[in-house]
Amino acid sequence: MTALSILDLSPICADGTAADALRNTRDLARHAEDWGYRRYWLAEHHNMPGIASAATSLVISHVAAATRTMRVGAGGIMLPNHSPLVIAEQFGTLASLYPGRIDLGLGRAPGSDQATARALRRHDQDSADRFPQDVAELQAYFQPARPGQAVQAVPGAGLDVPLWLLGSSLFSAQLAAQMGLPFAFASHFAPGYMSAALDLYRTRFQPSAALQQPYVMLGLNVFAAPTRQEAARLFTSLQQQFVSLIRGTPGKLPPPVDDMDAIWSGAERAHVERALACTVVGDPAQVEAGMRAFAERTGADELMITAPVYDHAARLASFHAVAKAGERIGPPPARFARSL
Repeated sequence: MTALSILDLSPICADGTAADALRNTRDLARHAEDWGYRRYWLAEHHNMPGIASAATSLVISHVAAATRTMRVGAGGIMLPNHSPLVIAEQFGTLASLYPGRIDLGLGRAPGSDQATARALRRHDQDSADRFPQDVAELQAYFQPARPGQAVQAVPGAGLDVPLWLLGSSLFSAQLAAQMGLPFAFASHFAPGYMSAALDLYRTRFQPSAALQQPYVMLGLNVFAAPTRQEAARLFTSLQQQFVSLIRGTPGKLPPPVDDMDAIWSGAERAHVERALACTVVGDPAQVEAGMRAFAERTGADELMITAPVYDHAARLASFHAVAKAGERIGPPPARFARSL
């Protein structure tokens, strides 16, 4: 079967609160573990009224405490917002609490605007430019402490915390290849460079102590329901959210609607359709066919499924249907297949 994982931004619905979103996240994670999902990742975003996962390491602990075997991690931590030492301490703590289950995905983008970056106390303008050095520093903190080492991550030193690089362009693909790290591409909202990034990563990959062969995980929006019409209606919540982002008015996740044409302009529709090109919508058979075609076309070793569905029961049903579809989809083609 194709390895499936979940990316959750803990969406805050229009009629709900952050507390509701975090309870729903915990509940979905419990079900996801029973359904066979490999990982459950949370993403760092700040100053976003519709996202409850800003304190990402806390939400990871919230999920890990509710599950038993599934890997839980960050998809990702935006490293320019933090000192590498603080992240090593946070994830060293998580790895001490939940040994063998914690992943750390790292993003180069700040995930916020300039005003929010200043509020995060990151005043230096070149923090994103130092990303390669910060990743190397973070790696070093997870190595066994050396005699006389002036600064150690406690906990953190000597712990097994796998690092992933995340990206939506060619930069992180090249860096992941150079450092011999697994690579996750944000095709679920920025598919434009996906093919080029995968080619670059695979052709330039250099084996490392962390990873001997390239390993790729791709983001994919999947909305499943008993009928195509019902699934398409669920999808309109995400489409509306993207329209709000285009207009500079981000908000909570809106309820689904019957007619998006009453909401977006032609230009907005084209923009949203480009951004969400890596999306599968339909009944179980259509979802299985769409996921299989995407996996075969890209050779993804793992698919990270995301679906901000407004109604929690419908969201559970969608992820359950996706898990069933994943059981029927074979592994990547032999020329791509890897394990991690």
